[in-house]
Amino acid sequence: MKEEQLSLPVLAESGDVKDKAKGIFKYFGPAFIVSVAYMDPGNFGTNIAGGSQFAYNLIWVILWSNFMAIFVQILSAKLGIATGIHLPDHCGKIFSRPVNWGLWSIATVAAMATDLAEFLGGVLGFHLLFGIPLVWSAVLTGVITYGICHMQKYGQQIVEHIITGMVAVISIAYVWEMFIAKPDWSQVAYHVAVPMLTPDSVLVAVGMLGATVMPHVIYLHSHLVQTRRTECMEDCRRHLKMAKIDVFVAMNMAFIVNAAMVIVSAAVFNGNGLNVNSIEAAYMTLQPLMGNMAAGAFGLALLASGLSSSTVGTMAGEVILGGFVGFDIPASIRRLITMIPGLAILMSGINPMEALVYSQVSLSFALPAAIIPLMIVTNKANIMGRFKNGFLTNCIGWVIVSIILVLNVVLLYLTLTG
Repeated sequence: MKEEQLSLPVLAESGDVKDKAKGIFKYFGPAFIVSVAYMDPGNFGTNIAGGSQFAYNLIWVILWSNFMAIFVQILSAKLGIATGIHLPDHCGKIFSRPVNWGLWSIATVAAMATDLAEFLGGVLGFHLLFGIPLVWSAVLTGVITYGICHMQKYGQQIVEHIITGMVAVISIAYVWEMFIAKPDWSQVAYHVAVPMLTPDSVLVAVGMLGATVMPHVIYLHSHLVQTRRTECMEDCRRHLKMAKIDVFVAMNMAFIVNAAMVIVSAAVFNGNGLNVNSIEAAYMTLQPLMGNMAAGAFGLALLASGLSSSTVGTMAGEVILGGFVGFDIPASIRRLITMIPGLAILMSGINPMEALVYSQVSLSFALPAAIIPLMIVTNKANIMGRFKNGFLTNCIGWVIVSIILVLNVVLLYLTLTG
């Protein structure tokens, strides 16, 4: 009898741990959807170029970008949790009609440009792995993306599980490649901690930073957190705490993947004196240097990145098209509107890499239209209540905004001037 009495507290303690774990994981998901934007095909391109041209020198850029991303995404999540309304709808309420038309136009073009870039990953993934022509790869990517988005009908968590699974594929593929590439770990550690720039590496460094904080997921995150929201103030406080953990874990996974891209590129391409500046060239070069399995893992990660980020871009497009000016467009039509331009451009025969470059340039224009309204709205006490930005949050936020804006202007200038 004594043995049974002694075992009961242990069982109860074990049950408490399980309950706490369930309580934490209940809030996990939105940030993992958002994190896909930080390891999309645009990141593949810039990270491969950075590693192959400048070895490990630019890994610190990934780390600093990650800090900025964590801050901005927590701010977006806070807005959705505190108010139950996403950023585009808030803009529709507090800004004038002309301003909202301007924001809506910029955000819609950004959503379409984002989907174009994301489609490219799926298209190239199917093309490189299975030899499917680009046109049919584009159609297949569009159909799968539409299908995943349609699963929202059965609950957001289903989409979260699908996206998280794809994030796991990307992570496993690239972490595995990182270790078999046998990089110089002392150089990796040094360049994570010590910033290093040369006149030749400025363009790639700015491109890596400018392509990281994406406007569409700033809008989207404030929407995704609402499925777990309640009206209770204490619940909202706990929700925000859990959302911060969600963001921290998801964004740091994205950091590991992005760092792994640079490390693999530095060890394999730069280590062999090769300057690889396109996704197709990276795939073709990996085969003779590391074998078919490594090339296959790269192609699989690219395909998972393209499909998942296309889905996230389309979801963001739905939120954007329904906000700002209050258009009541059915969800299925909003998905098609967001996807059609990307499909049309890719099916027209335009060079995919050129399309990717121009899409990233357009996103440089769109970023201020997401970050500045976010800072303005989250600093209004009549909207945020007790969740209003504090002095330190405002200072950090506007410094980050300034850095991102300056770097995006530099990226835009350098891109346009060649």
